[in-house]
Amino acid sequence: MSNIRVNIDDALGTVSERAVEAMATEVRNSVRTLVEGTGEGNDFLGWIHLPEEIDNSLIDDINATAARLRSECEVVVVVGIGGSYLGAKAVIEAMTNPFEETKPRVVFAGHNISEDYLAQLQQYLEGKQFGVIVISKSGTTTEPAIAFRLLKAQLEAAAGKEAAARRIVAITDAKRGALRTLADNEGYTTYVIPDNVGGRFSVLTPVGLLPIAVAGLDIKALVEGARARQQAMLAGSDKSAEVYATTRNALYRSGKKIEILVNFNPRLHYFGEWWKQLYGESEGKDHKGIYPASVDFSTDLHSMGQWIQEGERTIFETVISVANVDHELRIPTDAENLDGLNFLAGKRVDEVNKMAELGTRLAHVDGGVPNIQVTIDRIDEANLGALIYFFEAACGISGYILGVNPFNQPGVEAYKRNMFALLAKPGYEAETAAIRERIG
Repeated sequence: MSNIRVNIDDALGTVSERAVEAMATEVRNSVRTLVEGTGEGNDFLGWIHLPEEIDNSLIDDINATAARLRSECEVVVVVGIGGSYLGAKAVIEAMTNPFEETKPRVVFAGHNISEDYLAQLQQYLEGKQFGVIVISKSGTTTEPAIAFRLLKAQLEAAAGKEAAARRIVAITDAKRGALRTLADNEGYTTYVIPDNVGGRFSVLTPVGLLPIAVAGLDIKALVEGARARQQAMLAGSDKSAEVYATTRNALYRSGKKIEILVNFNPRLHYFGEWWKQLYGESEGKDHKGIYPASVDFSTDLHSMGQWIQEGERTIFETVISVANVDHELRIPTDAENLDGLNFLAGKRVDEVNKMAELGTRLAHVDGGVPNIQVTIDRIDEANLGALIYFFEAACGISGYILGVNPFNQPGVEAYKRNMFALLAKPGYEAETAAIRERIG
């Protein structure tokens, strides 16, 4: 099993071990609420047993579709927003060499409404054989719907409707919605977004698995890593998610309102982006919730390091440590030693990085920033699958400790209502009149 180790020793200086232990009954009740499905949002708990419910036939089918897209396309555009793209991007960015030209190249659209971004994407696709994976439960979410309308028209103009239909895959609702209707009418290959899995928990469904497979990665290992973590947690042999959820809530109650997810490997940058949505959307409601932020160290030590070291003491850090790296690179000796680095000659770069990590954690703890350390063995599909499930499980537990429904997101509708009113969408006439009066 991919091992995840959680160390809270450097958080206990701010929160006493007694305070953490005092939450034991509350935590057990939150775990029971999650596992037994008795709390708010229990109609979105399909992710809990998802890893063991994914059978080899689905993985084989996804891999076959991915192989077809890989053979026919130079570029595959994944169209989605939020949970419909962040999980896939997190895994792909963690597992691919940023300096290699891959075939196909997997790019993303539908996660913004930037005209420049979309125009530049279309220019990039001109003359290339490309395919589209469009991900949307309804097919009417504004950002991906605009992007897909543009890309569909471009692909049909370049390849013809029949060939375009073969290169478009829709991941959507099983029975209803605009995208389901279009996919059935056009004959697209389709996969289903389960009704009981919310977007931010959907990376282990076809939403994440197909784009990850198109990138040439091992989705079976990803699922198996998550499955091992799921089975250990549900059997009670793995308490790491409980420990993390408990400690972060104890820190929150002590006045630590901001959690910074830290990595010392740039491959994990987009994992931080996925984590921010998972926790921000799950916990930020009822005027409660820890604010999730992320940094890439040691890069951001030269920009955010000063604030973290000596700024307002409302923060704590969760550091993802990676025990083993994939390459070995030693620092050479230089005869002139003008940079003064000969004392490092012969050492591996990773040793220097790990000392930077340890030195940073010690400095931040001394500066009043509690630290939680989450260690994985290495960055590979199995460990990423385990880490995904670890954070998902901890998020559900943490939300119930906090006293909110971790599985809804009512607040995200506010900007949409205003946007539709400003654009005079049919059906929003009253809202349009009201907002125009408001802004003059």
